[in-house]
Amino acid sequence: MGPDIETLIQKISRLPGLGQRSARRIVVHMIKNKEHIFEPILTSMQKVSATVKTCPKCFNIDSFNGDTCTICSDNSRKKDTICIVENVSDLWAIERTFCFKGHYHVLDGLLSSLENKGPEVLKLEHLNKRCEEDKVSEIVIALSATVEGQTTNHYIRNFFKDKNIKITSLAHGIPIGGELDYLDDATLFTAFSARG
Repeated sequence: MGPDIETLIQKISRLPGLGQRSARRIVVHMIKNKEHIFEPILTSMQKVSATVKTCPKCFNIDSFNGDTCTICSDNSRKKDTICIVENVSDLWAIERTFCFKGHYHVLDGLLSSLENKGPEVLKLEHLNKRCEEDKVSEIVIALSATVEGQTTNHYIRNFFKDKNIKITSLAHGIPIGGELDYLDDATLFTAFSARG
């Protein structure tokens, strides 16, 4: 195995959920299918790298030409409801269910003393300004049912306690310790529909 292949294996093994063995299998498969898999993936990666950016309004990542992402610029969505999610993967999981027609606020992680993540990762001052500008009436907190998720949920509720905004959380269907991105669509849909 040449140094270029070894470098590619090392880089792929850094992706979440992959180790050295999986990375080797992926690289071998891509090289054997260079024309049908490797080159199209390379083209897609270059295009995504050139066009995708972070939305300055909700912090979603998307390819867009205007000032905001496709969700924020969609006039058919309800501006008075904002769903708070931990990351973009959670936003995509909710969007797959077609059950939420409002806007989003993507956090930069959850509160965690172990990872040295404080309130700044929540970007709540930015969210508060949006709530005032868009006359938000409801904030849906859609965070994982982990200790960090529950701590962050409590902090957000406390931050907005004196505002005239209804705060709800996802309800039935999310197991304790579960993460949104790993839930099936039906479970996530039920949890969203029964929020309280």
